[in-house]
Amino acid sequence: MIVCVCHRVSDRDIARHVRGGMDFSDIQLELGVATQCGQCESCAREIVAQCSATSPVAAIHHERAGCGGGAGCACAAGGPAA
Repeated sequence: MIVCVCHRVSDRDIARHVRGGMDFSDIQLELGVATQCGQCESCAREIVAQCSATSPVAAIHHERAGCGGGAGCACAAGGPAA
């Protein structure tokens, strides 16, 4: 899903950067999230928080895909989510 329309940043882009060790400020500088109109900031921060929690894979992907995040999960590999 596109989170930042102004810079065309998806939830997967954000999750990938969090898994790479970036926090919200780093992601904001790197991708431009929440630097133009600001409407995406709360959603982007929520995705960062979900990814930074206990699991390195965003819970939002698993909820949407209904996959449960098991070993064969396409979400975990950055594959398509439903």
